Amino acid sequence: MPLPGDPEDALIDEACRDLRLPAFRERFVELATADRREQATYKQFLLDLLQVEIADRDVRRQQRLVRAARFPRPKRLEDFDYEKNPNVSPEVVADLKSPSWVQQGRPLVLIGDSGTGKSHLLIGVGTAIAEAGLSVRYTTTSALVNELAEVEAGRRLSSVIARYSKVDLLCLDEFGYLNLNKKGAKLLFQIFTEREECKATAVATNSPFAEWDKTFGDPRLCAAIADRITFRCTLIQTGTKSYRFRITEAERRRP
Repeated sequence: MPLPGDPEDALIDEACRDLRLPAFRERFVELATADRREQATYKQFLLDLLQVEIADRDVRRQQRLVRAARFPRPKRLEDFDYEKNPNVSPEVVADLKSPSWVQQGRPLVLIGDSGTGKSHLLIGVGTAIAEAGLSVRYTTTSALVNELAEVEAGRRLSSVIARYSKVDLLCLDEFGYLNLNKKGAKLLFQIFTEREECKATAVATNSPFAEWDKTFGDPRLCAAIADRITFRCTLIQTGTKSYRFRITEAERRRP
């Protein structure tokens, strides 16, 4: 078993580079020294190295999946303040950390006024699912509709819809903030149709279901989209009182 400074170290280092084993390369001297001190077997030393490499790859994969989701800012469920928003159930949110609902293709709907934590929960849930090893994509409704309209003009609509249909969890923020024309609503409808009951979609909206017809214009199209989003969905209502505003007011009152 090589010790620090042994001539074999350089050869091991080079082999780790060739085999792309960064954690193995970084820690083999440390583990060799510790295992020699503890009189570990060669097999135990090898197992320790392999476990370090596996753990490192898991972390790097989680980081890649979170980056690929394109969240606008970092938010974690652990940082959500339930005391300032008692409408949100910690137990319901805790269940959303598990990827099982995503694997079942079930929707998530977050409804509430601005400043009540919808985006925080949406990004936090998406981050947890990405760290669980599933693919996630975050976007706003307007950005998605604009993207679909642009690719349709370039005759690439089918490939983009296919790409969105493969993502395990689509996080759609600011749903219902802007009124869509009939063309935009139809494009968005195609995304929901492709993902229906096979891939999970999470939306955050400030509009109650009764007002969705204002967003989509066409009542039939609105009903079809609502049906796909709400079927077997988890519904979280974050309320009407902005805790961002309350935090700001509290800070202003401080001496």
